[in-house]
Amino acid sequence: MGSEGGDGPAGATASRTARPTRTELQARLDDLIRENRVTVAVVFPAVGSVLLVASAEGLLPPPLAFEPFTLLLGTLVMRSPLLVGMAPLIDRRAAVGVTALAGYAYAVEFVGLRTGWPYGEFYYAIDLGPEVAGVPVGLPVFFLPLVGNAYLLCSLLLGERARAARIRLPAVIGTVIAMDLVLDPGAVALGFWAYPGGGPVYGVPLSNFAGWVLSATVTVLVLDAVLDRTALLDRLATCEFALDDLVSFVLLWGAVNVYFANWGAAAVAGLFGLGLLRADRFDVPLDGR
Repeated sequence: MGSEGGDGPAGATASRTARPTRTELQARLDDLIRENRVTVAVVFPAVGSVLLVASAEGLLPPPLAFEPFTLLLGTLVMRSPLLVGMAPLIDRRAAVGVTALAGYAYAVEFVGLRTGWPYGEFYYAIDLGPEVAGVPVGLPVFFLPLVGNAYLLCSLLLGERARAARIRLPAVIGTVIAMDLVLDPGAVALGFWAYPGGGPVYGVPLSNFAGWVLSATVTVLVLDAVLDRTALLDRLATCEFALDDLVSFVLLWGAVNVYFANWGAAAVAGLFGLGLLRADRFDVPLDGR
């Protein structure tokens, strides 16, 4: 009978309800990001910068100012191009590596909050959402993409030279430090976190950047060990939105630093904008595709 062979109504129903394959799901996610590039990479950081500054200036009432779940949700949306762009590269080995890096992020933050090592003494000045032992649960969402964006940008700008670890490692580490030169001054100005002892870089101590040398080195070494570099370069060649999260970073933190007159930090953000242009990635079109 037809139902026994899978060609009748039962077979048709089974076919319609079959779960999409990973390839099909990835294609759907790619299309979703492409269709909403302007919203994700331009509108969200623009609105986010306004809300953050308004919160810092006391223009929003306490229930809305720095609302933690809104902060986390907005960050996840802006991270989505990077997450979707990297998804095809995450096999079992890469998943283990990324999980280990998330664990490292928690561990080093836990130690840092209690000892001041390796970033220098600091504390969170606002609520960043649910915590485990004083460390925000969403920490990997803030930490890992910082290095991931640097890793992808250097892979694009260095081309074939990025295949050499002796070139790739210092280039990515230097790029991560430059990104933190944008992020930390803006975050301190907003009141996200604070360094009680202050520091020469808009209130940020040099020990913070030394700590990022350690964290960036650990992260790059793990990414090198678990990612297929050929597959990575192939994906970058065909995935035009993979660095849209860095576009968001430039717009949001560049605007915040301009508002607070952190001109050096804003200038570094501008350099990242130039890097994206050179990599042919600061190309979010008006129609979102």
